[in-house]
Amino acid sequence: MHERIGAIVWVSDIKSARGLEKFGSVHYISKRMKYVVMYMDAAQYEATAIQLSKFPYVKAVERSYRTEIRTEYSSSMPDKAKSYTY
Repeated sequence: MHERIGAIVWVSDIKSARGLEKFGSVHYISKRMKYVVMYMDAAQYEATAIQLSKFPYVKAVERSYRTEIRTEYSSSMPDKAKSYTY
């Protein structure tokens, strides 16, 4: 299985953004803020980002750092909700 990486593509035209599906899987399109969240093959990210930035309707291509953010949290304080009894 290939490793995927997320990318945020800022566009100026939403209708043209639908053509980005051939470069990866489009996850979300924001009509109000005009960006596209898509996933693509991590090995080909650099080449694809350069190719995407050449389109006239693409303003910028940013890499998503969601995979690098810690999602498991530990608390040193006890949970007060568990201590309440009825």
